[in-house]
Amino acid sequence: MTSAAPKTGFSKNTKLKAALLQHKALSTSGLSERLFGMLFSGLVYPQIWEDPDVDMQAMELCEGHSIVTIGSGGCNALAYLSQSPKSIDVVDLNPHHIALNRLKLAAFRHLPSHGDVVRQFGKANIGSNSEGYDRFIAPNLDAQTRAYWSKRTIAGRRRISVFDRNIYRTGLLGRFIGAGHLLARLHGVKLQDIAKTRSMEEQRQFFDEKVAPLFDKPMIRWLTKRKSSLFGLGIPPRQYDELASLSDGNTIAPVLRRRLEKLACDFSLKDNYFAWQAFARRYPDASEGTLPDYLKPEYYDAIRKNADRVTVHHATFTELLASKPASSVDRYVLLDAQDWMSDVQINELWAQISRTATPDARVIFRTAAEKSVIEGRLSADIRAQWSYLEDRSLELNAKDRSAIYGGFHIYQRASA
Repeated sequence: MTSAAPKTGFSKNTKLKAALLQHKALSTSGLSERLFGMLFSGLVYPQIWEDPDVDMQAMELCEGHSIVTIGSGGCNALAYLSQSPKSIDVVDLNPHHIALNRLKLAAFRHLPSHGDVVRQFGKANIGSNSEGYDRFIAPNLDAQTRAYWSKRTIAGRRRISVFDRNIYRTGLLGRFIGAGHLLARLHGVKLQDIAKTRSMEEQRQFFDEKVAPLFDKPMIRWLTKRKSSLFGLGIPPRQYDELASLSDGNTIAPVLRRRLEKLACDFSLKDNYFAWQAFARRYPDASEGTLPDYLKPEYYDAIRKNADRVTVHHATFTELLASKPASSVDRYVLLDAQDWMSDVQINELWAQISRTATPDARVIFRTAAEKSVIEGRLSADIRAQWSYLEDRSLELNAKDRSAIYGGFHIYQRASA
């Protein structure tokens, strides 16, 4: 399934801007929001930074479930297909993410084999990837998505040619990670050297001796005092304030240090492709570790078979739910979107979630800070319809390999 082409077109980002801008243009907060919106208007996430294995455990995802999820880089919705849900509605306000999601779905449907899919999305510097796109994928894309990937960049190359190089070094997040590597190099540290470690003990030693001291450097502490320094992570001003609330000082350097420590030390590199992207700026080879869930060979047949069950929408979560019948959705995946929202927006969203939820529905989301952002903000009548699975949330948050969030939260529809 594919959605109709969004009326605003891929060159517009009006919906995204409307969601971001909550203060007057000439106010300090308004200027920060507009700078973030300008940076966020291009491709942000070449891959999604939420752990799909944790998602599927939290949702207790089963065959026949109906899911609504935010798209981002598209990796997680594809992983969910391995469990043969009835349907997945993917929503996103960023038109570049819409194009990437549609591309990945078409690749699973039309590339000849699992190996071709892995070469397209899991390997860097494969010069023939754009040829595979032209032969197998492009003829099966809607006209708007095909036009997106055929468009020439300032350098004169088609957008699709990024897959001949390394798409994960592009986008807002890819450039931010690159800047982090450059900053570390200026202080004499090669972050990619963690890939040479052979045990979790060596990973810990690398972090303690090489990475942790960086957060005490004056330049890094100065940078992390500024909200704009984290825009490259996709962290808007409101989320920065949540992170700052976890620190005793006026810098979020200690918070970032703890998150990076979890990424580097809490999981074996062989099992954590997020760490490979952050430190080595690529996915591991077969001898080094595992690929993202959606690229694993054991998931391939189910994803390919079920790819037609996904519909991609250029819309807000609330807009999409408003078009659905009552009691029609089993699982909701909000990523960290609520960290951006006002109280009014959160209540409008949960009013639609509550209306469309089946009796055993679950909602999962992440937060920059540790606490759930909906507590104390939802109206009493909406909150009463949901039970917070706090112990399970804490358990799975500890297992989240992406490591960049403070909290992971699961809500279950309360018994009538």
